[in-house]
Amino acid sequence: MRRLLSPILPKSMRPEGVTIPVVRLHGTIMPSGGQFRPTLSLASTAGLLQKAFSVRDAPAVAISVNSPGGSPVQSRLIYKRIRDLAEEKNKLVIVFVEDVAASGGYMIAAAGDEIVADPSSIVGSIGVISAGFGFTELIKKIGVDRRVYTAGSNKSVLDPFQPEKKDDVARLKTLQLDVHETFIELVKERRGGKLADNPDLFTGQFWTGKAGRELGLVDELGDMRSFLKQRYGEKTRLRLISAPRGLFGRRLGLFGSGADDMPAQAAAGLVMGLAQEVEERALWARFGL
Repeated sequence: MRRLLSPILPKSMRPEGVTIPVVRLHGTIMPSGGQFRPTLSLASTAGLLQKAFSVRDAPAVAISVNSPGGSPVQSRLIYKRIRDLAEEKNKLVIVFVEDVAASGGYMIAAAGDEIVADPSSIVGSIGVISAGFGFTELIKKIGVDRRVYTAGSNKSVLDPFQPEKKDDVARLKTLQLDVHETFIELVKERRGGKLADNPDLFTGQFWTGKAGRELGLVDELGDMRSFLKQRYGEKTRLRLISAPRGLFGRRLGLFGSGADDMPAQAAAGLVMGLAQEVEERALWARFGL
C-alpha cells in the first residue's frame, strides 16, 4: 500500500531507493499481430511506453530489447516514440539487449542514451533484406493456369507466380537502398561519435555484444538488474510495465477492448499467426536462434 501511495506522499515518507520502470520489447517487428502471434509495432507498444515514461520521480526508463528485426517502418516509429517521450518527460533511456537486437531490433535499441548488452548477445545487422518465393515451376507441375489482369503496367511487380524480371528486381533494390540510407543516418545520428571506423559496419554484418562494444554499437556489457543497482544503488526497484489484464487474466492491451476474443476473430488470428510463423522463424534463424 505504501508503494501505491508513494507518488503522493512527502519524500520523507516514501520508500528508500529509486524505481526504474521496465518495458520489454520482445519479438519480431510487424505492422500487425494477434493473440496467437504477438509482434512488435507502434500500436502494440505505444501504451506501454507512455505508461513507463509517466512514472513519477523515475530518473530513467529501462527497455529490454530482444528482436531480430522486421518492418523498417514500425521499427522507426517505435524508435521515434521512445525518443519523443524521453525528451518530453526528460528521462534517460537505457536499453538492455538480451539474445538479439539486430536489424530493426537494433534500430529500436539505438533510441537508448546507453546500450547495455550481454557479451554473447547479437547486435548490428544494419541493412535491409527482402525475401520471397518463386512458384512458377510448381504451378506448371500441378497443372495450374494462373491468369492476372491489371490496370497499370507495374501492378504485378515481383509476382511470385510469374518469372522474375530484372526491372522488378532493380526497382526493389532502389527502394532497399533508400531504406538502408535512412537506417545508416539514424545510427550515425545516435552513435556517431562512438562508432569505430570499420568498413563492415553498415553492410548488414552482425556481431556479439562484446565485439559490438569495440565497434561502438554497444556502450557497456552486463545485465539489467546488476547495471541499474550499480548505477542507482542497491535499493533500486525494477517495475515491469505490462498491459492490463481482463477478467480471466488475458491481456487486453492499453488501447484494446478485448473484442479480439470473439470466436471468428480468434480463428482469423490463428490463420494469420500460422502464416506469419514461417517469416518469423526465418528472421530468428539468421542469428542462430
